[in-house]
Amino acid sequence: MEQLVVRLGADPDEAIHWIVWSNQQDEIIASGVLPDATQLATLTDRAGRRPICALVPTSDILLKWVELPAKAGRKAIAAIPYILEEEISGDISEQFFALGPKKANKQAVAIVSKEKLQSWLNIIEAAGLSCDQLVPDVLALPLADTDAWSILELGEQLLVRKDDWAGLQGERDWLIQAINHLARQYANENERALLVNDYSGSDLANIDNLEVTVMPLDMPMKVLAKGSESATFNLLQGEFKVKKKVGGDWKKWRLAAVLAVIALFTSLIDKNIENGQLEQRLAQVKSQVSSEYKRAFPNAGAYRDLRSTMERQMKALEQGGGNGASVLIMLSQLKPAFEESNIKPQTLRFDSNRAELRIQAVASNFGALDKFKRQAEAQGFTVEQGSINQKDNQVIGTMSIRS
Repeated sequence: MEQLVVRLGADPDEAIHWIVWSNQQDEIIASGVLPDATQLATLTDRAGRRPICALVPTSDILLKWVELPAKAGRKAIAAIPYILEEEISGDISEQFFALGPKKANKQAVAIVSKEKLQSWLNIIEAAGLSCDQLVPDVLALPLADTDAWSILELGEQLLVRKDDWAGLQGERDWLIQAINHLARQYANENERALLVNDYSGSDLANIDNLEVTVMPLDMPMKVLAKGSESATFNLLQGEFKVKKKVGGDWKKWRLAAVLAVIALFTSLIDKNIENGQLEQRLAQVKSQVSSEYKRAFPNAGAYRDLRSTMERQMKALEQGGGNGASVLIMLSQLKPAFEESNIKPQTLRFDSNRAELRIQAVASNFGALDKFKRQAEAQGFTVEQGSINQKDNQVIGTMSIRS
């Protein structure tokens, strides 16, 4: 199944990350970043009939466990807002309480301002989209089997999942300070370092009392899209529950009937029909060209002249970042190393500011990865070996290559 996953910001002027993901093919169909919520309508064609899951900032949501009496009934659950009243600033009537999982006599609850929740829904509706699920973003991070935290860097923000119903999210600079404090506190209480699974190659070297495991590197939104599939929680409950569309099948057939009538009348008109068909075909070609251009350069905006626009985009790729690094030039120079070692890259991630190419590659054995490293270093690159795993007679390794 394919789905569109969007990560909304706390405010409409914040960037929106999105991805169209196929879980059957384990494939990214399209992805990108929109500058703000006003551009969300550009994803209408991307969405199509795919289900939409929206991730929202956990910094605007309070995740709590509430201890209820044994064999608690509906009345006890209805009393949850009053049980948490002292822990919530403001009027509880202005807050929405969404129920999460239940463990024994403990009930998970997500508290969010009704105004904030409605603003997210208004943004989605204004874009002409229909959302089936609204999930706090940290709950889409992988949940470790151990007591390790999961960390993901998304743009300028960090997402941290502490357990099945707790996490942190916010600007990277201040959240690093919070993690530093929590890690020191954890080490004092448990006399050991805090375990962390890093899913995006974040720089955590300056934080003490951390034992970091670098997980296989993937696009951050791919990690969140895969996690959203297993997320059973949905903020859209009660008064915000998604209403089933009544008569959807009839509307579909009614549209088909209207189109059939139009086609019938059109078939009776033979004058200028060839010219009309040519114009329709031209419009289809233009639409296809526009769609392919947006898929290749999702953040480039509109264009007037296709040829000059494509030349400008390719020139930008060749020039790379501000330090002169170019992903195309690096890949061209690394071509002999790939051919001689016979390793196949699975994922590529290029950081132009650091002139660094991060790859996850598959090889037949450990020697092939080592051979690629030697060949690349002979070309003048600096290669740092990351995690290496063996699976199904293949070796999967991560490497950071600097120009």
